[in-house]
Amino acid sequence: MRFCSHCGNPDLHFSIPEGDNRPRYWCDQCNTIHYQNPKIVVGAVPVWEGKVLLCKRDIEPRKGYWTLPAGFMENGETLQEGAIRETWEEACATVAIKDLYTVFNLPHINQVYVFFLGELVEGKYGVGEESSDAGLFALDEIPWDELAFPTIGRTLRFYIDDLKEDRFPVRCQDIAPLKRRPSED
Repeated sequence: MRFCSHCGNPDLHFSIPEGDNRPRYWCDQCNTIHYQNPKIVVGAVPVWEGKVLLCKRDIEPRKGYWTLPAGFMENGETLQEGAIRETWEEACATVAIKDLYTVFNLPHINQVYVFFLGELVEGKYGVGEESSDAGLFALDEIPWDELAFPTIGRTLRFYIDDLKEDRFPVRCQDIAPLKRRPSED
């Protein structure tokens, strides 16, 4: 940070504020502490007649790869409202949100992913402004090598396994950063 977003002071400190336990940016002019907290990514697993709705990303990161409809939660909305909004924005689809399904902690990029099970309303969908394509995929047609993020692959694999048992427990896992190959150094 270069300026205090509260008063505009260009002289911020990065140290442990009094009464705190970790370094943070803070302003000695207006005494504002600038907390930096993880971003929440929320989405859905929209299903219609046994098929899963996926969107092909038309934005970076991972442009051209398939994903479940998901994105950053907005202020003033619930997790479920965020999943509904993101499904509409990315796939022009209305989804009836069901149960919480997966939660992934990605502390290395300061994000938490939350996915809900959902039913695609009337099976209708389209291509939203952040997508280049959208489609319903049978579970044996999922483009595994073209999925955008590990959170998407894990959620879909859990869904396929859980469908066999007709039991969908909530899962919470940590995802570590991908290890680079020695040839990439």
